[in-house]
Amino acid sequence: MISGRVVQLRRYPVKSLLGERTSAADIGETGVAGDRVLALLDRASGRVASAKQPHRWRDLLTLRATGGVTDPVRITVPDGRHLSVEDPDIDTALSAAVGRPVTLVDAVPPGATLLRSHPEAVLAAGLTDEVPADESRLGSVLPGTFFDFAPIHLVTTATLDRIAGQLPPGAGTLERYRPNLVLDTGTDAFAENGWVGRELRVGPDLVLAVLAPTPRCAVPTLAHGPLPRETEALRVPARLNRIEPLPGMGPQPCVGAYATVVRSGRVADGDQVTVGP
Repeated sequence: MISGRVVQLRRYPVKSLLGERTSAADIGETGVAGDRVLALLDRASGRVASAKQPHRWRDLLTLRATGGVTDPVRITVPDGRHLSVEDPDIDTALSAAVGRPVTLVDAVPPGATLLRSHPEAVLAAGLTDEVPADESRLGSVLPGTFFDFAPIHLVTTATLDRIAGQLPPGAGTLERYRPNLVLDTGTDAFAENGWVGRELRVGPDLVLAVLAPTPRCAVPTLAHGPLPRETEALRVPARLNRIEPLPGMGPQPCVGAYATVVRSGRVADGDQVTVGP
């Protein structure tokens, strides 16, 4: 049996914005409390704004969202201002920050979709060119949420360390891959691939069911706040762990795994993790 501990907990209050670390969190059916509770809606297209379409939305990753559990979400914009989502002018400020008219929403509009640019095409063409993209609905596993697929994304320290060892110094890995749970389980890199169909017990109560390896889009290659653009953040997983995450998808560069919540619980840094048979 595999066991380990929670190294870090993270949440991202606004979809596709930078998020925050938290030392403890309640995790329920809809994921980490305060995670992806808001999103920006593109007024022109009606789609949810996502950095998965970098030529249009890469500037989302210049914004950082915090809070949202016991107090309103606050968004820090590049000029250093801290904006409350309760500010009546929030849409105007965010539209100026991302260069496109947007509306901050707290509920998924009926039939809402986003565009995911083909990551290899982004690598080949660069960030400013429009490239082929797939349109998909949100919340495949949990309808009515802003999650792309499932409510929990987890990754091991071994996987992050293996990738970091092939990136330039200071390139960063944790923020680029946007996990909710970072786990130290003493396993080899990409052990998460073998956890599909198994349950993880985290802390005294939380139980997760691992659904699939997490296929990576172009987002890890983008600048994340102070972290510069790094195309190797996609090329390295493509070399080390190119597998088929779900039937019919074909081989994809994968980092970490998606999970759903079987039993809710409160989790804190240092809590024990056990991977079931």
